[in-house]
Amino acid sequence: MFARLRSDIQCILERDPAARTAWEVLTCYPGLHAIILHRRAHWCWTHGLQWLGRFISHIARGLTGIEIHPGAKIGERVFFDHAMGAVVGETAEIGDGCTIYQGVTLGGTSLYKGAKRHPTLGKDVVVSAGAKVLGGFEVGDGAKIGSNAVVIKPVPAGATAVGIPARIIPSKSGESADVTPQDKKFTAYGITQEDDPLSQAMRGLIDNASSQEHQIALLWQAIEKLSAGQAPKNCVPGDAAVQEQFEADRLNQLVGK
Repeated sequence: MFARLRSDIQCILERDPAARTAWEVLTCYPGLHAIILHRRAHWCWTHGLQWLGRFISHIARGLTGIEIHPGAKIGERVFFDHAMGAVVGETAEIGDGCTIYQGVTLGGTSLYKGAKRHPTLGKDVVVSAGAKVLGGFEVGDGAKIGSNAVVIKPVPAGATAVGIPARIIPSKSGESADVTPQDKKFTAYGITQEDDPLSQAMRGLIDNASSQEHQIALLWQAIEKLSAGQAPKNCVPGDAAVQEQFEADRLNQLVGK
């Protein structure tokens, strides 16, 4: 039990730069308190003491602001960061190393008792503030759910889900979205600038337009050389776009490149 508690405290110290000491984490972090109380509630739930399990989870909700059904399964080193208003449903499963932020809902879309109604999170999943993951599907290992996303379908391992309804951005080289060639790092709130599909699409259109203007300028320069300095017929001098005018760098800055 104490080894598990030390592991829970250590994962918080690693992921939260505001955490200074193990004693501070043990006494002042509601996410840790919610996990500790949930384990007691879950034991009661799985040993035929359903009312007592619900009562413990009810007390935990009042003390921490985090509502976890006693039937939910939570792995090792799970960190509820702030997590005020987080709700975890009865058949939800949270894998090892996951991080859950405030306002997250792991909810169900079915009213059938006994069915798998809530999502299953793989290992090292990050669910950002305000996200809603609704349904009995799986979110793969290392996936990230962006802030305020509404996820209603499975998310592959290492992918990122953003938007309403969530759009899936595949992982880079089949790896977790947090993996770089040199190092594996934790991304707070699970989202980076590169994870916005609309910005990616805009940057692609800007780059394509810039490339086309470059090609047109080259064509006009070639025409001028072939005509030995004489403007082509039906062309007023100065009309040819021999110099590029498209401000790709400025537009890319506006969309967040």
